[in-house]
Amino acid sequence: MDLSILIWIHQHLVFEQLNGFFIFITNLWGDGILTVILTLFLLIKKETRLTGLVIAISLLLNLLIVNLTLKPLVARPRPYTLYEIEMLLPVQADFSFPSGHSSSVFAFVWAYLITRKDRIRWIFLGFALLVCFSRLYLFVHYPTDVLAGIIIGILCALFSRWLVFRFSDTPWMHKLLD
Repeated sequence: MDLSILIWIHQHLVFEQLNGFFIFITNLWGDGILTVILTLFLLIKKETRLTGLVIAISLLLNLLIVNLTLKPLVARPRPYTLYEIEMLLPVQADFSFPSGHSSSVFAFVWAYLITRKDRIRWIFLGFALLVCFSRLYLFVHYPTDVLAGIIIGILCALFSRWLVFRFSDTPWMHKLLD
């Protein structure tokens, strides 16, 4: 079923005119540079330091769970290894489940969403959904890889927020946030 949905997406929603856009979106998030810059920016400014801290913890937790634990443990092959298709991206070096792009973008965006109440959070959410769809569009993940990544990212953000707030009354946390 997973492969059938992916093939349907590829046959009905992939257009040559959009290829460059989705390659750009997936690469913009994928190399980690944007993630680091945004997180550092939030950590530097005092009024957004709490958000930056929750995001940093969320991303670290996500890295441990997804890249260092689940991907090697599950070892699910990428969809293009089972279905011949002209790839728009180079062959990926790691496994398919769960989607690291989807989990990390949601670890970032959900942490932002639950700690900030500004309008940019909706732009971030739209961007996160585009990143997730790009992984399907580019045929490098199954829909369940992306869905699991979204869920893991959200859980990492929620746990990170809980963790930061759990220790918010401690002197070392006050020093860290000041």
